Amino acid sequence: MGDDPGPTTPLLVACALGIEQLALRSGRGAAGPVRVLRTGMGPRAAEAAVGRLLGSGGVLGAAVVAAGFCAGLAPGMHPGDLIVAEETRDADGVTPCVGTGLLVDALARAVPGRTVHTGRLTGSDHVVRGPERAALRADGAIAVDMESAATLRTALCHGPRPVAAVRVVVDAPEHELVRIGTFRGGISAFRVLRAVLPAFYEWHRSLSLPRR
Repeated sequence: MGDDPGPTTPLLVACALGIEQLALRSGRGAAGPVRVLRTGMGPRAAEAAVGRLLGSGGVLGAAVVAAGFCAGLAPGMHPGDLIVAEETRDADGVTPCVGTGLLVDALARAVPGRTVHTGRLTGSDHVVRGPERAALRADGAIAVDMESAATLRTALCHGPRPVAAVRVVVDAPEHELVRIGTFRGGISAFRVLRAVLPAFYEWHRSLSLPRR
């Protein structure tokens, strides 16, 4: 038998901010076809950017990962912790994620020593603070961001494909911040995001292998 050639379809990693794109592009590389798309901030920007790219046919059949930073909602979370969504949810619906266990295992190898949390990732159209965070946690969410739910929902509107969301916590109930560049936790989160791309490729490759 020859060597496994890896996935034949591309992997699209979508993020919102320039600092997230910088982290993903400057981190350790991954073998295989990977495209990092900066969508802009907020759900409407994510819908537009992902829809435009996938609708153009430029990355046919691409698996999609929504990546970047998020706010952790559970007590005890710290900047640099990882969130792997089992599902994303917002006012427009719920999107189940694929291969959560594969991603958790791959991230444990890519970023050893970092805590990985799994559960529901909630989408918002604004920055969530204070009591609103507590309400989202009480409703079952473990983290919140502005783009993941819109990104994955839009990706599936353009055809069936594996989708996932992986976020790095920049602030949490005991570590709330005003601006990412103003505290050490932001630096920690940036370094973690730089290290995750090989885990995304491993997830992508594992999903493409034939099942026995």
